[in-house]
Amino acid sequence: MRRVRVLNRAQSFGREQRVAEFLRRELGDLIRTKMRDPRIDTRNILLNDVRVSRDLRFADIYLRDCKPDGPQPDILIEVFQKAAGFLRTELSQRHSMRHTPELRFIYDSLEEQGGTIDSLIDRAVDIETHTEQSACD
Repeated sequence: MRRVRVLNRAQSFGREQRVAEFLRRELGDLIRTKMRDPRIDTRNILLNDVRVSRDLRFADIYLRDCKPDGPQPDILIEVFQKAAGFLRTELSQRHSMRHTPELRFIYDSLEEQGGTIDSLIDRAVDIETHTEQSACD
């Protein structure tokens, strides 16, 4: 009789995490050592997050250039989308999984959004302080 192993949700989540961490580590190395494109300086690329689909077929890679005067986000993503096949091939030689996830690159604008959120919070605090002072007068 053939045994079927059933993965519970916690086990599959652990595997997704391990694959995501592997991809983040290896992509960082590949980008620094093997990727060449005159439009970007690969030493300044930050991989902020990697999220892998439940079936391990897709990996969303969130990245950005750490220099403010770096390439525009659309150029950065275009460069990485064109290099996705090369990077996927290189990754396939570094692991023993059945499939190498398809790489989807996404510009991570969270840091820019964080500055906007901070300014909104500061403005709300200023308004609240001003309102409290007006009520006391």
